[in-house]
Amino acid sequence: MGILERIGEIEKEIARTQKNKATEYHLGVLKAKLAKYRTQLLEPQGKKGEKGEGFDVMKSGDARVALIGFPSVGKSTLLSTLTNTQSVAASYEFTTLTCIPGVIEYKGANIQLLDLPGIIEGASQGKGRGRQVIAVARTADLVIMMVDVTKGEVQKELLTAELEAVGIRLNKRKPGIYFKQKKAGGIKFNATCTLTKIDEKMVQMILHEYKIFNAEVIFREDCTSDELIDVISGNRVYMPCLYVYNKIDQVSIEEVDRVAHLPQSVVVSCNMKLNLDYLLERTWQELSLLRIYTKKPGCAPDFSDPIILRGGATVEHVCHSIHRSIVAVFKYALVWGKSTKFNPQRVGIHHVMCDEDVIQIVTKK
Repeated sequence: MGILERIGEIEKEIARTQKNKATEYHLGVLKAKLAKYRTQLLEPQGKKGEKGEGFDVMKSGDARVALIGFPSVGKSTLLSTLTNTQSVAASYEFTTLTCIPGVIEYKGANIQLLDLPGIIEGASQGKGRGRQVIAVARTADLVIMMVDVTKGEVQKELLTAELEAVGIRLNKRKPGIYFKQKKAGGIKFNATCTLTKIDEKMVQMILHEYKIFNAEVIFREDCTSDELIDVISGNRVYMPCLYVYNKIDQVSIEEVDRVAHLPQSVVVSCNMKLNLDYLLERTWQELSLLRIYTKKPGCAPDFSDPIILRGGATVEHVCHSIHRSIVAVFKYALVWGKSTKFNPQRVGIHHVMCDEDVIQIVTKK
């Protein structure tokens, strides 16, 4: 029996098993087996096997955004509208057959936008070049999931399930579980809060399914067995996602209003170029990019060419962006902006910057 058949059997058994107190341990073990087989499915089979044709592109710019969706939802049209790159767009399905990169120039930042081929149901198992598409999506900083507003929530649920199956967790954060495998000492289990979804016995059974008999596990929040499996697997990717509903010109204004108020959702029409400016603004917010302006002593700040950094960046990151050698001779920095209590404020190298801060670096003589 191949891996796909085993995955199918386990999924059927999980579906037909009643969820109650008596079956929770059995379901926990089944979920652990399912996660193991799905991981094996994504790994290349053997060293001598021929390499498949991939289409990953070199990462460039300040951030990478992946466009994911079913065929013929408007991904290529969006890429052609927002960037100077022309992607073939037509009214038939599977127009795009490879990964087409484009660059969005917005607020001084270069954001790489990847138009990926449309994926179909079963992509996580390799159907329709699904594995290559999903492999590229794992390298992105943000996923834009494009769905047809006339198809309702069906496309969104199917795409989310396909990405979940290969370890991409959308709009979720890492579980508060400390896990470390050891060479001896058995399984040490502890929890800093009351656990209602899992207990020590289930933790041991899941670890034994992974052939782990010596480990330390600490629960810092009330997590589920699925979240524990994610931590043990160690190959999960947690990334933000924007749900973009296209073709709003084909539905009623009441439906547009309802969809627009859903969490993490943006409504657009690529053909009529409606609401694309708001989509760019939401993309900027989700990427948490910072614009840092530099200032020389006795001169006005240079607002023409900002340094683009990720959210949470410190003065040290700014120094590295300018030149690697600056950190060695760094004395202090003067900062104007939202990150300071008064302007200018003298700060150290670990000061956290905010968007549109102005910085002047003073070095040792």
